[in-house]
Amino acid sequence: MSSALTDLFPHPIVQAPMAGGVSVPTLAAAVCEAGGLGFLAAGYKTADGLYQEIKQLRSLTARPFGVNLFMPQPEYADPAAVDVYAHQLAGEAAWYDTELGDPESGRDDGYEAKLAVLLDNPVPVVSFHFGAPSPDVLDSLRRAGTFTLVTATTTDEALAVERAGADAVIAQGVEAGGHQGTHRDIPENDGAGIGLLSLIAQIRETVRIPILAAGGIMRGGQIAAALAAGASAAQLGTAFLATPESGANAVHKQALTNPLYVRTELTRAFSGRPARGLVNRFLREHGPYAPAAYPEIHHLTSPLRKAAAKAGDAQGMALWAGQGHRMARELPAGQLVEVLAGELADARAALSMFPPAGGV
Repeated sequence: MSSALTDLFPHPIVQAPMAGGVSVPTLAAAVCEAGGLGFLAAGYKTADGLYQEIKQLRSLTARPFGVNLFMPQPEYADPAAVDVYAHQLAGEAAWYDTELGDPESGRDDGYEAKLAVLLDNPVPVVSFHFGAPSPDVLDSLRRAGTFTLVTATTTDEALAVERAGADAVIAQGVEAGGHQGTHRDIPENDGAGIGLLSLIAQIRETVRIPILAAGGIMRGGQIAAALAAGASAAQLGTAFLATPESGANAVHKQALTNPLYVRTELTRAFSGRPARGLVNRFLREHGPYAPAAYPEIHHLTSPLRKAAAKAGDAQGMALWAGQGHRMARELPAGQLVEVLAGELADARAALSMFPPAGGV
């Protein structure tokens, strides 16, 4: 791992920035205080909301932390396809006694204003999802003293990240919960993601910058495997979703280990972009017909998801989760970091008992 990043946190454990209210300051602070790297998620926040959360987090910990931004998306959605999907969701709106959202209500998510906040009030780490920012943006953040990370799901994307000038790349395997960080949302590639260990190995042979591993990691032994494959640290989302500090809805937390939800799938049903979640009624019924239209579908379904959450109905919620969700532990976030670090140490010690190939 680059020394600039190594010095930021003692344990190679990063709490993934989970948008939608999950990655709250109390969660990030608990992870940081335990020796990991906590993250705030700015994807669905206003610039002022981001500023206030950074201010709150700084009041809770003096340790380094990160902020994640979503890259603005090109306007390629077919309005007719969005209208057809809205018609298909009319029954959901009636069932939850709410209106569908306006698909065009939030295309401008304030990306430039959020960047301005991060340049005026620099934070130790900034990561990007859904694409790589321009070299100028990355250079500006570097001059402000910020370490930059960008998600990649293929070797081509990792090369683009390196060429743009990011300090490190986050290799996101197909096992990851929530939105896949693909740089181009091409429907033909739905479900064609690469498993994490294979992805790390491929990226390791393609780029020279450090790699962070993300995707289905729930135990310290898995962190050890990712590090052995060539990663410098591991990013965990679902593992921290179940902690008491997480801002996730209680119904969402309970669903992670509920025997009713035995598997996950990538779906466009809730947002219009591939995202992995627990298979529930909404995903089964609407996933096959949801168009490639982000953030239009996200805004269209927002009132439905909120109404389902208010009613405590997990069957209508976006239950984002990675493939390892059934291994979730309801531990305080700081204790979880310590347990993971202990499991990592044990795994490394076990591996050290075996001599290298050709050894005696």
